[in-house]
Amino acid sequence: MEERNLRYETLADEFAGLIDRRVLGPGDRLPSVRKLSQEKRLSVSTVLQALRTLEDRGLVEARPQSGFFVRRRPLARAEPEARRTPARPVKVDISQRILRVLQLNNRPGVVPLGAALPDTSLLPVKAIQRLYASVARQQPNLLRSNSHTDMNEPALVRQLVRRSMSWGGPLDADEIVVTNSCSEAMFLCLRAVTKPGDTVAVESPSYYLMLQLIESLGLKALEIPTDPRRGLSVDALDLATREGKVKACLFVTNASNPLGTILSDADKKRLVRLLEARGVPLIEDDIYGDLQFGERRPWPAKAFDRSGNVMLCASFSKSITPALRCGYVAAGRYATEVMRQKTLASGATNPVTQNVLARFLETGAYDRSLRALRRAYRQQVERTADAVSRYFPEGTRITRPQGGVVLWLELPGKVDTNLLFERAAEENIACVPGDLFSPSGLYRNCLRLNCGNPWTPAIEAGVRRLGELAAALPGA
Repeated sequence: MEERNLRYETLADEFAGLIDRRVLGPGDRLPSVRKLSQEKRLSVSTVLQALRTLEDRGLVEARPQSGFFVRRRPLARAEPEARRTPARPVKVDISQRILRVLQLNNRPGVVPLGAALPDTSLLPVKAIQRLYASVARQQPNLLRSNSHTDMNEPALVRQLVRRSMSWGGPLDADEIVVTNSCSEAMFLCLRAVTKPGDTVAVESPSYYLMLQLIESLGLKALEIPTDPRRGLSVDALDLATREGKVKACLFVTNASNPLGTILSDADKKRLVRLLEARGVPLIEDDIYGDLQFGERRPWPAKAFDRSGNVMLCASFSKSITPALRCGYVAAGRYATEVMRQKTLASGATNPVTQNVLARFLETGAYDRSLRALRRAYRQQVERTADAVSRYFPEGTRITRPQGGVVLWLELPGKVDTNLLFERAAEENIACVPGDLFSPSGLYRNCLRLNCGNPWTPAIEAGVRRLGELAAALPGA
């Protein structure tokens, strides 16, 4: 095994050197797998392993039916910087505006750069459809289930526990509550540990759905500065939680939305210890944990939790299909109260769906599909960034996401991206203005773009036109 690994790494390093010396340039096609196998006297599996290693390094990309090509590297670009945030918590009032933004994304013929949704062509929808038919046929009693106490399907809980072993688990089966989505999981956690008027700390910028949840429960949001490269400022959170006014934290530590940052393990450990010492529950959204762009899945903050103070929320809407409507929370010491809230809010999640998901995880189909999906998302994010570099006004700053399906832009000058949204909507182009990611209205010159769709001439034309509209804004 060690000899084979050495061979694929040697082959990968050889091609990496050719690319670095520009013997192979952007867009050049690599020799076929069969030809490399014959010329290098290596097995096909060893050659494929080498090519996949080059993919993971971001040096080549696979094109269906065509082979492997040297990737075109994005143009040099500056990144946004962290901003100072208000010292006091504020009430949230964004839901009505968010609804209009999301409705635009569903308009027929729209360029879908708004809602962070993957294109179904990338997802294993057909495999899930087959599993629904199989599970319904083989387990007909599932649709007769009406329990208000045993709401988790054991097969799914078993798979979730097994998967957690790859990132520092295992989770405790008794702390898991299966939900209808990651959003419901976060909602139940907030209800379990807060009351109206309480303050919840969030990243800044923060995913607008989190802000909607806070708004719906009558809570206040306190923005914590977040660096687009390093993630949440634990130092700032330390200061914000010293007086005991923060009652919960709601963070995305892996591939945050909208910045795409992954908090370091050292900062995750420090975050968990800090909040544990101060008795502040951490609600962690890990929906993008499986969709990182690196070689290894990052550990969630939950992996460093030893007291049950972290509630890990996730679902498979970005990696299997949003229509699955199945998520979960590993709620630690709050599991009993979260389960009570789940019983009151919506009852059991569909047992057929739970078993379908369990089967998909058990067979290994999920892990096989993840590799291609991560590669597709990374390529789509980078092609979007490359297009923004070419078509948006000079001085536009662009994040370098470490995972996920979105890109965050900071436009130069004093432009208002709400005006950009209105003008783009008139031309059937969806996007999300930046101030919707801040309860205090920061980031008015910022913009989030969805990169969940395969790159097409229509997508590129939409990015180009959006850049032209941005250049024409007052203050640009």
